[in-house]
Amino acid sequence: MSQVDDVPARIAMLRGWLERRVSAEQLLWIDQRLSAISSEPRQRELSLAVALAPRKLGKADLELSADERAEAERVRAGLDTTGWSVDQTARILFALASYKGDAAAFASGLDFIFQSGEISEHIALLRGLPLYPASKQLVPRAAEGLRSAMGPVFESVAHRNPFPKEEFNEAQWNQMVLKAFFIESVLAPIQGIDERRNPDLASTLIDYVHERWAAGRAVSPEIWRCIGPYVREQDLATLVKALRSNTEMEANAAALSLSESTLPAAQQALKQHSAVVDRVANQRITWNSICR
Repeated sequence: MSQVDDVPARIAMLRGWLERRVSAEQLLWIDQRLSAISSEPRQRELSLAVALAPRKLGKADLELSADERAEAERVRAGLDTTGWSVDQTARILFALASYKGDAAAFASGLDFIFQSGEISEHIALLRGLPLYPASKQLVPRAAEGLRSAMGPVFESVAHRNPFPKEEFNEAQWNQMVLKAFFIESVLAPIQGIDERRNPDLASTLIDYVHERWAAGRAVSPEIWRCIGPYVREQDLATLVKALRSNTEMEANAAALSLSESTLPAAQQALKQHSAVVDRVANQRITWNSICR
């Protein structure tokens, strides 16, 4: 089933979640806005509904039930609503309802909201990326969100969102991962962070490590997560330096990274630092625990 075919099911799912969380009066307002958006040829009704959603519906957490989470996965695989609020869900619903069969017009309508809307509107609408049709046309908008220096805007695209994993090319993906370190965000909530590791990303991150160390600055232990499978002979000294770090988390991360390398020298380095390897094994340390 295509994204376009899925639109009615996705609208019904979001409206159903809201119906169970808002009053009858608030639901009437939502339905009136949906009707106006679907019948109005311009973007005025969509802009108005998106702007008014927090005032009309409040900002309570969405907090899906187990059945609703299962429904989300069934309707849109990979959809993760962690951190969504009621008003954000309504904003995504309104955006979805503005689709009238024209992918370019839909993307243009969202662009209009981004150009005139507030940051909170940007965050909500970017979280909805995996639910919208016209995903190819929305890649530039997602990439623009990643260029934001504001952590919450960047993370609305990068975190708990299947869109980058599915739609970004390698260069866009690598730029997103590198940007996460620049703004001191974390990698663990990025869907596909392990499966989309690649040699160019590993090389770029090694260069970043050298730049940070040359400036006397530390690096996030998570940086080693994207390097291990593609570590080169010339990079081993850098990982061994991290393995010898006095910072336990960094040493643990370097051990995890080296354990994913097939280079004999990498395995030899781990044998020479067996205390770190044993600690990682005994404490069942994983990449998800490294980020905490």
